Amino acid sequence: MGSATSDPGPTSGSAKDQGTTQAGHGQPLSGVRVLDLTRVLAGPFGTMILGDLGADVIKVEEPRHGDGVRNIGPFYPGGLSHYFLAINRNKRSISVDMKSEAGRELILDLVEHSDVVIENFRPGVMERLGLGFEQLVTRKPDVVLCSISGFGQSGPMAEKPSFDLVSQALSGVMSITGEPDDPPTKMGLPMGDLGGGLWGSIAVLAALIRRERTGQPQHVDLSLLEGLIGLLGYLGQLAILTGESPQRLGSDHHSVVPYGRFEVKDGHLVLALHVGGFWRGFCRAIGREDLIDDERFRTSGRRSENRAILVPILQDILRQKTRAQWQELLDAADVPHAPLLDVGEALVHEQIVSRNVLRDINHPTEGDVQVVGPVVRFVGDAPQPLRPPPLLGEHSREILATLLGREDAAIDALIKSGVLGEPDEDIDSHEGTVS
Repeated sequence: MGSATSDPGPTSGSAKDQGTTQAGHGQPLSGVRVLDLTRVLAGPFGTMILGDLGADVIKVEEPRHGDGVRNIGPFYPGGLSHYFLAINRNKRSISVDMKSEAGRELILDLVEHSDVVIENFRPGVMERLGLGFEQLVTRKPDVVLCSISGFGQSGPMAEKPSFDLVSQALSGVMSITGEPDDPPTKMGLPMGDLGGGLWGSIAVLAALIRRERTGQPQHVDLSLLEGLIGLLGYLGQLAILTGESPQRLGSDHHSVVPYGRFEVKDGHLVLALHVGGFWRGFCRAIGREDLIDDERFRTSGRRSENRAILVPILQDILRQKTRAQWQELLDAADVPHAPLLDVGEALVHEQIVSRNVLRDINHPTEGDVQVVGPVVRFVGDAPQPLRPPPLLGEHSREILATLLGREDAAIDALIKSGVLGEPDEDIDSHEGTVS
């Protein structure tokens, strides 16, 4: 698809030598090249998804500094940030000073050999760098540009700074997160940023299909705030229908009862009794068949109306047994439930282990490290090897030589001038960074 498939490149050697990800051959996005100008979380998470699907992702970073999350601890013994490791596998890194004229030309040269450009600068920055959509189109007439920003490319807040927490506050998400009597709180997951990466990868795939049909360039304008608004789903519709905003219910559901977190003798479990059949099976499992015919609880609507009566009844019952005891009874009754695990427990849960969700990556400074691997699976396909997140500028020479045909002397000159970062140079000190 596009120019990435037409680059001659070497005819032999490793996938790395040929300018593709190790996971690229035969995968859905094999042959698609993504020029990744993003940093921090939303953009890199989206480009990692594309890399996991086989795209050749070239991550462009500042010389010396690199992506800021390289400096967020805690760190592995060799200096690798846990944060950077989590969202930057299956990418190659080139270190370029994009503010210099020579650096700008280098980026435009790379655009000519790419199918997709993804950036998450504030609106207007790409134009000031001479890399706006119109400039890209002059070098790559069918380019797909995905712009991810806090508030989108237009509107009164377009140029304001934003991070995940800002998006959560403005979207209403924080207002519905937390216990009813506690202040609003942010989600445990940075869903504003993660949602931006998810929407961005979806949008890029759609734009590539449209470009394939029309031959026209595409510019995706993606707002982190709108991404969270789009995830409100039925809660947004509830506010539109009733004219009232949904309130915080902790782990409970706004219209389904029982659906939430309950104490047991040795911790917590959750129940998700979304339909009547599960409710009846649950009542039998806990030895309270009388609740099935109780007029207060006969229907989903009645159970919701009488939440304040029903939940304490169930809570008193559930406190009498352990998680394991309830799991045996509820499994036998085919009732949707789960123990409430912490992150460490979740990562070693038998279901996760059986599906080989955790994968090993061999990193040049850390050796074998474990990561949460790609979660998109294609039935019949064997798991692909994962490329470790790149060192800063690790592939600068490789990319310029194999993709742009630059000679060693020309590359050396770019390094000497400061336009291209030394592949082995140290990143600026970790001191003063957040963790």
